[in-house]
Amino acid sequence: MPQNLVVLIGRILLSIIFIVAGYGKLTGFAGTVGYFTSLGLPVPTLTTALVIAIELLGGLAILAGFFTRPAAYVVAAFCLGSAVIGHGDFSVAGNDIHFMKNLAIAGGLLVLAAFGPGALSVDARRA
Repeated sequence: MPQNLVVLIGRILLSIIFIVAGYGKLTGFAGTVGYFTSLGLPVPTLTTALVIAIELLGGLAILAGFFTRPAAYVVAAFCLGSAVIGHGDFSVAGNDIHFMKNLAIAGGLLVLAAFGPGALSVDARRA
C-alpha cells in the first residue's frame, strides 16, 4: 500500500476518537461540566469549552491534514494530561487500560507530528 495512503488512513483512525468525543461533550455540555466539577478541575465550564475545542478542532485538523504538526502536538499533550487526570486512579476498574490507550494515542500523534501528514493532506497542498 502506498505510504501516503497509509498516513491518510492513520490520520483518519487517530482523528475519529477526538471528533466523536468532542461532539459528545458539546452536545452534553452540562453533563461534561458536572463531570469535570466532580474531578475538581478548575473553572469547569471554561475547561469543558477548552477540551471540546482541542478534541473537535484538533481532531478535524488531523483528519484534514491541516496544521497537522501543531495540532498533533497539542492533542498529544492533551492525551497525556487526560491520562493522568482522568485515568490516573488505577483503583478504578479499566483506568489502567484507558491510561495506556491514551499513552499509545499520544505516541501515534507524536509520530505524526515528527513525520508530517503525507501528500494526501491540506498541508501538502499549501506547501
